Amino acid sequence: MAVSKERKAELIKQYGKDENDSGSAAVQVALLTERIRGLTEHMKSHKKDYHTRRGLLMLVGKRRRLLSYIKKQDITQYRELIKSLGIRDNIQ
Repeated sequence: MAVSKERKAELIKQYGKDENDSGSAAVQVALLTERIRGLTEHMKSHKKDYHTRRGLLMLVGKRRRLLSYIKKQDITQYRELIKSLGIRDNIQ
């Protein structure tokens, strides 16, 4: 479920400006995507876990808002980010 320290540091290093940049929108989207993938796997085997489902939907909404912000700021960065993370482009 939770992202390990090593994986989190790896994502921050890959998407951040430096290893201490954990607050930029791209890093936040990458971390949310990792958490969403973990929760999605959990939901496949626990279909009636509605508390986890609500949390998953809240994470998806937060990631969507961050992606919308990135798209408004820099469309090329947005396209590179969704391509590297494997996210579909459905932000209006």
